[in-house]
Amino acid sequence: MPTNLKLKDEYEIPRERMVTLLREHYKIADGNVLRVMSEVPRHLFVPEALKSQAYKDNALPIAANQTISQPFIVARMTELLELAPESKVLEIGAGSGYQTAILARLANKVFAIERVPQLAAEAQERLQKLGIQNVTLRCGDGTNGWETYAPFDGILVAAGSPTIPEPLVNQLEIGGRLVIPIGQDQKSQNLIRVIRMPQGFQTENFGACAFVPLIGEHGWRNNQ
Repeated sequence: MPTNLKLKDEYEIPRERMVTLLREHYKIADGNVLRVMSEVPRHLFVPEALKSQAYKDNALPIAANQTISQPFIVARMTELLELAPESKVLEIGAGSGYQTAILARLANKVFAIERVPQLAAEAQERLQKLGIQNVTLRCGDGTNGWETYAPFDGILVAAGSPTIPEPLVNQLEIGGRLVIPIGQDQKSQNLIRVIRMPQGFQTENFGACAFVPLIGEHGWRNNQ
């Protein structure tokens, strides 16, 4: 697990307001998720011009026409993984690295894949500056997963796919959870959790959401 992050900054109050909203309005119940959301400096993961908006209740644009997810979505997806301190997690679509940092504070090891080289490099730099050392990040097609390090206790996909990528469910540990937005429309999905059982898979639907498209061999072939 990484060393403690520096909490004292000018965004401490808005960060606490964000966590209060997650707990009281959105009913995020996992105390560890709330604690970590109060610790990770979200403003360091958004463009300089948007830092004042970092803790507001909405997604924000980042480079390469991608987004940093709404805090509620980050918290809900993380909560649905039900991570333990010894968990090994795969993240697809690292983006700015914010969700990666959240996962790294909760799990033993995080493997993250980002398709866009610029985003992968910037996320790596941010994580290093924060002293987060339990993340292995690479640039590539996340829809194929990361067979070398499988199986995973949790897989989080931060982009919307038309179907559930078969390589990802196959790389789940028994009892492992895949959380992924699924929808035939590139602009709207449902948040789906797949749990690998000893015999087969259990699928749950947690309602509507909206993510950028998951581009890759087992996702959308392009973002048109």
